[in-house]
Amino acid sequence: MKILNKYTYLFIGVVLTSAIVVLTIIPRFETQEFNPQRVEDISQGLTTTTSTASETLDSNTENQTTSTLPEINESEQSEIEKLLVNNVATAKVANYKSYLLIGSDERSEDSSSSRGFVDGQRSDVIIVGLIDEISNNHYLLSIPRDILVVNFCTNNLERINASFTNNECGNSAENLAAAVNGITGITIEHFASFNFEGFENIIDSFDGIEICVDETQREGYSFELQKGCQVVNGSTALNWVVSRNTEVLVGEKVLDDNGDDASEWVKMSGVSDLSRNERQQYVVLQLLKRVDDFDSLSELNKFINTLEDSFIIDENLTLNNAINTLWNFRGTNFNNIKKLSIPTTPYELQDGRQVLIISKNFSQHASENSLINP
Repeated sequence: MKILNKYTYLFIGVVLTSAIVVLTIIPRFETQEFNPQRVEDISQGLTTTTSTASETLDSNTENQTTSTLPEINESEQSEIEKLLVNNVATAKVANYKSYLLIGSDERSEDSSSSRGFVDGQRSDVIIVGLIDEISNNHYLLSIPRDILVVNFCTNNLERINASFTNNECGNSAENLAAAVNGITGITIEHFASFNFEGFENIIDSFDGIEICVDETQREGYSFELQKGCQVVNGSTALNWVVSRNTEVLVGEKVLDDNGDDASEWVKMSGVSDLSRNERQQYVVLQLLKRVDDFDSLSELNKFINTLEDSFIIDENLTLNNAINTLWNFRGTNFNNIKKLSIPTTPYELQDGRQVLIISKNFSQHASENSLINP
């Protein structure tokens, strides 16, 4: 009996120890349903309501956002729709593992971001990561948030970032993935999303990232970067990434008698969705490079555990798979990662609002960049 008790206690000890390890080491990330087949159906205009989609809609009404474009009159809409000839991809981009990275501008009232509180959510960052597991080629494709599209579910004309919302067709990630699928031909397999606070937390967890710029630049009081390279915190990196009104310093820095800045600043030329996309890709690559800082997979796992409140992953992407994908970036020559964006041209609506029109069918663009075999 004593021997039995000894092994019984030993077994209980092993079970308890294992439970503690699981609870303290394995991150408990928030997950969201993501059905690639439903995404495909939405992108093909098959808007059959599912019980899951309806439940998601009912339970998340506080996070809804309406189209970023108020109603457009019929004559203008008819004219615009003629410009959307490049909005439907003519070929599929296949044989890649695909990941949709979504950065939402949803943030709480106590957010540290100098950009303040935003009610609801819109996707401010839309990046597709593609990995060819045979050739080990990597691509980062940025989707400008102001691209004009026709919503597959509602048939409304809107900016693509307004697709990031729950409705009777699917949840927010599925609807945005369907919009991306429609214009690129890329079947999205997985997604991860973060809000602005999560973005800041991730960078701060690395004790900042290095940003290098060719000239001293700022936007109001939200950030100022000196010419050259510097390590910045999450708030500064965020404000730089999303800036639409960047100014550059003319000449040398000048202070008045009170020590206040009296320098001459002018608006940076060429600040657009394209330049914002380049900044977003830059930061993503800087973060991926930091995987080399970890000596073991378990060390990376423990670090990821500290970020459990910073982002959401789809329920089909197990955490182990996500961590292994990150780990595989160790030793990667990031200069070989091809960075792409959707070809666009600016368009001004009759009321003066600015949007982007796709200027070249993405299937042709993808073929020219070896994403699709000719």
